[in-house]
Parts: sequence; C-alpha cells; structure tokens
Amino acid sequence: MATETKAGHPKITYATMTADRMEDLHRELDAAIARVKTTFGKSYPMMIGGQAVRGPSEFDDRSPIDTRILLGTFQSGSREQVRDAIAAARAAFPAGSARPWRERVALVKKAADGIRARRWELSAPMGYEAGKSRLECVGDVEESADLMEYYCDQMEKHDGFATRLGTLGPGEDNSSVMRPYGVWAVISPFNFPLALAAGPAGGALVAGNTIVLKPASATPLLSYELHQIAIAAGIPAGAFNFVTGGGGTAGQELIDNPGVDGIVFTGSKEVGMHLIRDNATRAVPRPLIIEMGGKNPALVMKSADLDKASDGVMRSAFGAQGQKCSACSRIYVNKAVRDEFVRLLVEKTKKIKIGNPLDRDVYLGPVISEDAVKTYERAIAQAKQDGGKILTGGRRLTDGDFAHGYFVEPA
Repeated sequence: MATETKAGHPKITYATMTADRMEDLHRELDAAIARVKTTFGKSYPMMIGGQAVRGPSEFDDRSPIDTRILLGTFQSGSREQVRDAIAAARAAFPAGSARPWRERVALVKKAADGIRARRWELSAPMGYEAGKSRLECVGDVEESADLMEYYCDQMEKHDGFATRLGTLGPGEDNSSVMRPYGVWAVISPFNFPLALAAGPAGGALVAGNTIVLKPASATPLLSYELHQIAIAAGIPAGAFNFVTGGGGTAGQELIDNPGVDGIVFTGSKEVGMHLIRDNATRAVPRPLIIEMGGKNPALVMKSADLDKASDGVMRSAFGAQGQKCSACSRIYVNKAVRDEFVRLLVEKTKKIKIGNPLDRDVYLGPVISEDAVKTYERAIAQAKQDGGKILTGGRRLTDGDFAHGYFVEPA
C-alpha cells in the first residue's frame, strides 16, 4: 500500500518500492541530485566531543558508479583519537542518563523529523555513495526516521520502561526498571548507510546512553550527515561522537577499549564472529547486538502463483545488487513447477536494467567495490566448477558508461 509522510510527501517503503504521486517524487529527487553534485569533493572531519578533529591522514570516498567522482575525503582516525571519542562519550553519560526520558524522546523525534525534512538531500548522495537505486535510497532514508521514531514510541508505550510489579504481601514495593547502560559503539555497514546507523544510534540515545558511531569506510558521508542532523536537533555533542577510519585501527579500538560498554555491529560474518569470540574471553562480557550475513531460502510450492513467486525472488535476490543480509540466495522449488518457475525467473532477470542507479529506469546499480566484484567472479567460477549452469548473466561490465564503475550482471 502506498503511503504519505506527515508532510504529505510520497513515501517509499522497502515492502512496496512504490508510492502515490511518483512523478512528484522523481521531480524532487532530480532537483536534489543537481544540488548535491555541487557539494562533492569536500573534506569532512571527525566529530569528537563537539570538536571537528582531523586525523593523521585522509582517505577518498569515491562513487562505485564512476570512481572518477570524488564525493569527499574523510579522516583516517588513529586509535588515540577513537579513545578520545570514547572518553567524550563517557564524560557526557552522567548528564545524558540523568535527562528525563520524555526529554530524550523529544530530542530523538526531532532528529527523525530532521531526516525527513532532508529526505531528498540525503537520498541523492546515497545513490552516488552506495550505488543503490533512487527508490532504494529514498526507502533507506524513510526507514531511518521510522526506526528512530519506533524506539521513541516504545519508550512512551512502556512509560520509560519503569513498571510496577505485583507483591506477595503488605509492605512490599516491587518494580522493574530499565536504566541507561553506558557508552555504545555503533559500527554501521555500507549497504544501509543511513538506516543502520540511525536506528541503533536513535535507540541508544533515547534510552539515555551515549555513542561513538563508526561507519563503513565505503559510505561515511551519510553518517556524517546523521551526526549533523542529531546535533542540530539538540542532542548533546558529547553524547553523539563520529569517527572514521579503517577496521584495523578505528574499529579495533572500539572493540578493544574497556570504556565501551556495548557494541552494535552490522557487517560480515568474519568480523561478527570475531566480536563474539572476543567477548567470550572478557571477565565481564559486554552486551552485543550483531547482524551478519544470511543465506536466505525461498520455498516455491506446487500451489504457488509462479508469476508472483518469480517476481518476489528476483526482487529479493537482486535488489541493492544482492548486497543485503535479507537477499534471497537459495530457492527450493517443487519439481512439478520447477521448469516454469526457472523460465519466468530467467526471463525477468534478463529484463533488469543495469546502469547509473540514480536514473529513473535503472533497477541495478554497481556493487560497492573492486573486492565485491572479485567476490562475484569467484562465485560464478565456483558455480561452474561445481557443475552449475549459468542461465543468464555472470559477467563484469566494462564497456561505455560501465568503464569506471563496479558493474556486474545479475546471474
């Protein structure tokens, strides 16, 4: 079902990838794309305790659509600078945790409103930075605000999570009370560069915690913008710190530092399992919220509507170039309908338009990096080696407009 935002704008969700008044949406986004192009190439600092901080060196943030496009340069933060960010979050925790929960809700809701107010200016650079289609970008932005608002709604629904309990006799007073926990590290991924930063950040902040956000180095721009929106909404600077840098330096310091009380991580199985194993060796294990990759199956029964089933599998497998934990990567099909299902799936996959994901008619943009291309090529080679048959796709695209990006065919 198509919906609208509170301000009456057409709203995209990941369930529908459509909305009423689509032409209005495209017109707004076209204008935003033209505006954001003029901002490319700037240098962005880390934000630690309200101060703009430069690292010992910088790294380029380039578009996977065309690596000649420099979106900006970001700081390669040192371990010492990440320690400073953790210390800033620790210093802000007493005031943040003491703030009445209704005030925290108001601040985080204001930040969510700030995201919605800038939906087009956030969606456009996301397409350049993450290679997602224009509708996926708008959906990511809308989901970001929705996630922050959801956590606020939960605080209100449960009255700040302070609940009077029953008693066994006179003179007893029993309550269940949830309190702010401390400093949280939020390590966000490239595939949902705003939603999976804003959701954990909003949840931690509305509960009275303080955070250090470190985005994936492939997509730092949206996290920087999230920080700016949060600070403009009134969230104290020390409560929300933003650092950038490699996983072996900035990321590892967040994992190793005893001043971090909990970690939210979305990313690879390898890093996620490393976090879990590291946590098991600690004298006092920390709470971890970890989301890793999936190997998600679809079951197609003999009674299935094969047109709907093939469409759903195609969208799930190839949306966001398949670079999401919820992507369909296995299909179990009843033998009686196998051939017809495969025919429909191949037919629909062949029709997928590949190109600049910010073009209106493009469904499939680039994968995120050269490493992602190599992973794709290894998977194709392994499938052939194991006796598989590639029915469509399976190649890297390098001609014409694809020459400077990371484009591959859906296979």
